[in-house]
Amino acid sequence: MTVTTRLRASPQVSPCLQDFRVVVRIDSWESTSVYPNGHFVRVLGRIGDLEGEIATILVENSISVIPFSEAQMCEMPENTPENPWKVSREEEQKRKDLRKSHLVFSIDPKGCEDVDDTLSIRTLNNGNLELGVHIADVTHFVAPNSYIDIEARTRATTYYLADRRYDMLPSVLSADLCSLLGGVDRYAVSIMWELDKTSYEIKEVWYGRTIIRSAYKLFYEAAQELLDGNFSVVDDIPEFKDLDEKSRQAKLEELVWAIGKLTNIARHVRAKRDGCGALELEGVEVRVQLDDKKNIHDLIPKQPLEVHETVAECMILANHWVAKKIWESFPHQALLRQHPPPHQEFFSELRECAKAKGFFIDTRSNKTLADSLDNANDPHDPIVNRLLRSMATQAMSNALYFSTGSCAEEEFHHYGLALDKYTHFTSPIRRYSDIVVHRLLMAAISKDKKMEIKGNLFTNKDLEELCRHINNRNRAAQHSQKQSTELFQCMYFKDKDPATEERCISDGVIYSIRTNGVLVFIPRFGIKGAAYLKNKDGLVISSGPESRSAWKPGSLQRFQNKITSTTTDGESVTFHLFDHVTVRISVQASRCHSDTIRLEIISNKPYKIPNTELTHQSSPLLKSELVKEVTKSMEEAQLAQEVKVNIIQEEYQEYCQTKGKSLYTLLEEIRDLALLDVSNNYGI
Repeated sequence: MTVTTRLRASPQVSPCLQDFRVVVRIDSWESTSVYPNGHFVRVLGRIGDLEGEIATILVENSISVIPFSEAQMCEMPENTPENPWKVSREEEQKRKDLRKSHLVFSIDPKGCEDVDDTLSIRTLNNGNLELGVHIADVTHFVAPNSYIDIEARTRATTYYLADRRYDMLPSVLSADLCSLLGGVDRYAVSIMWELDKTSYEIKEVWYGRTIIRSAYKLFYEAAQELLDGNFSVVDDIPEFKDLDEKSRQAKLEELVWAIGKLTNIARHVRAKRDGCGALELEGVEVRVQLDDKKNIHDLIPKQPLEVHETVAECMILANHWVAKKIWESFPHQALLRQHPPPHQEFFSELRECAKAKGFFIDTRSNKTLADSLDNANDPHDPIVNRLLRSMATQAMSNALYFSTGSCAEEEFHHYGLALDKYTHFTSPIRRYSDIVVHRLLMAAISKDKKMEIKGNLFTNKDLEELCRHINNRNRAAQHSQKQSTELFQCMYFKDKDPATEERCISDGVIYSIRTNGVLVFIPRFGIKGAAYLKNKDGLVISSGPESRSAWKPGSLQRFQNKITSTTTDGESVTFHLFDHVTVRISVQASRCHSDTIRLEIISNKPYKIPNTELTHQSSPLLKSELVKEVTKSMEEAQLAQEVKVNIIQEEYQEYCQTKGKSLYTLLEEIRDLALLDVSNNYGI
């Protein structure tokens, strides 16, 4: 068993290794001892150092970030200025060429390099519409059971942390040849539906391999501006810069029509799913914005835009139709994604919280739950609905990949999306599940054409085992992303004096009552945490002058939707669910674990924003100062530690740790390889 830990002062521990995160291997644990026995493996970094803490997160989640091997890279296609990649004549004959007939474009977050999906919409000769979803053809470049395929299968996903990502595939694919960038030819796997021109009902569907050339690489905010009729954003779209005024106007009208039509179709598709009980849930999602030099520029709470939903609905539609197709062709060995209904007892807190505001949440089905959440709106406080949706999200079971041969068809249902069959097809650059699904779809197309299926497909047993592995890696990816976001939050507040620093004071909303305190959500920073009403000395919170809080002897009395603190001299203060309170944010340091955010209620009244902060609070870029300061302080700390590097390297030698691969590392790699089945069952 391998764990990360912090070395404390001890006669057996070198002073140069104190206050460092290290990896140790636990060898044994005597029944008569409180402590296990183990040996030192390697240093991850100094406690509090950004890179050391990120390395710790990776180790704790068993995430490997070693470079791709020479053997793996030798399988990659070449694309250099001297030898640029181009579409082959053989592929031109096999694929449907959409380069001249279709307006294809992508809509992604700013700075996105791995563009694995694009969209198209056009009017057909008969007046109907043709909607297209075009996905990067990763399986053209990644052969089954090749070195890179085995590596991608092992990684299973791209890992996104708050300020970086670790790719499942080499960058020559993920950021280049399999990225559907604007103005370049790319191989794709496409689904195109013929839709009725007025009702948008699906008349026909076509699946197949294509060649595309994306006309625009849009980011969400620009697409939303065009949808809203604000055309000044055109100056920020590179594809329009070198056009004359007439061409510019014609292309702009064409693009605006396409975005508007896609949005109308997405609204129709969403309305159909809503009618079946699709859920719109809430999560606190934060992304880090990088500058051109890959330095952290901003940490931004995700702002909901209608184009997010437009793109999402098109992807959901594609995933649903591919799921139906591969299941029809391979009913006992298709990879689908199920979302089982949650246990009713998990909704008890949601129901009680909603009741406190006078709302009734009906959780008997996804349809009744969706309708109840839509109706649970407080016109005076929109955060109430956000918190209720967040509670509903937390009550849900996790969606999981599975093999269709391992369970009955009635268990295929996706509760959250209200679909009978669903899979993941639209992101093969960053999800191995999608690579498997692409191969299944190609096999299904070959089967329809009565052609030979190239390569052996996974058996139900093998696919079941692979799904378990992918589900495990997805949990690790989600956990590491959450940990890295919490790390940045802690680093921002750690060096600030909460007693004097104005930015450590913020508005919070109580969303749960506990025996000795409350749980609080801070919208400004996307932070959720506990605020205690009784401290370690047994004192309880009281409301002083101007509603300022103080600690005094007394007791707490908890009710269903509120908690009352009463002091021995008769003062009392009551906190209700969804009350806005003023919260002080600080960092709770730990000797052995990661630092955590500490919340303290300093007033039972909402936080009044000072005039100097009004602009800052209302801006969507709520966390720019947070990340800038974290980055700056980390750079300064790194410079201060450089003088000690030589001393630490000498310590490595003392503990027999080499700069290259150690015997321990090699043995670990051999052990990992033993878990991979590369027998003839996979087509070798």
